Amino acid sequence: MIIGLLQCDDVAEPLRGQHGNYPDMLQTLLNAVDPGLAFRLWRCHQGEIPDVDEAVDAWITTGSQCGATDDTPWIQDVADFIRGLWQAQRPLVGICFGHQLIAHALGGRVERSENGWGVGVMTHKIHVRQPWMTPWIGDTVRLLSSHQDQVVALPKHGVAVAGSEFCPNYMMHVGDVFLGVQGHPEFTKEYASDLMKRRESIIPAERLEAGLHSLRLSADDLAVARWILNFMHNAKRK
Repeated sequence: MIIGLLQCDDVAEPLRGQHGNYPDMLQTLLNAVDPGLAFRLWRCHQGEIPDVDEAVDAWITTGSQCGATDDTPWIQDVADFIRGLWQAQRPLVGICFGHQLIAHALGGRVERSENGWGVGVMTHKIHVRQPWMTPWIGDTVRLLSSHQDQVVALPKHGVAVAGSEFCPNYMMHVGDVFLGVQGHPEFTKEYASDLMKRRESIIPAERLEAGLHSLRLSADDLAVARWILNFMHNAKRK
């Protein structure tokens, strides 16, 4: 399977040498469960916007420090691209910013959460078990998170499949071809720790301490990576 990577940001330069860039993280994660994958990269945040009919089997976004509702030309271009994929019914997985941009592009609503920063390993309840959720890990999913904005209203055809009181629409599917995940299965705990510490001036001290403490918990990154690939394969067959 060939996956198109939509890069929407860069890892900060001081952290990039140790942790790599966001496309590196996604490729490492997905290759860990399927070493036979191939990737093509578009640097969307630098104005590289692909055509809907590119020769890839499925698409996936990185996260971004930008907001899905920002009035920035490249973000509007990616939103247009997402609408084109939806019209063509081609598979797309949105990670964090991408999850939010899917919702925004298709008529949902994204807002800065009154709950503040979501950081560290966070636990969310799975509302509806899906056929692509194999291996089954039980009624909750744990992933590293780093976000302030949230999807507060789903788009048409959107279904929340996991969430919590803190983030009700943590994971959603839109129809059979789009999947959105608010968390970061591609992050390592080392990168999450360094990122939180880098943002200590903007994350409240109590939330920062709790986020760092949460890194002692296990995360379901590899299981969710398998879910993502299962979803892509199922969507590709539609």
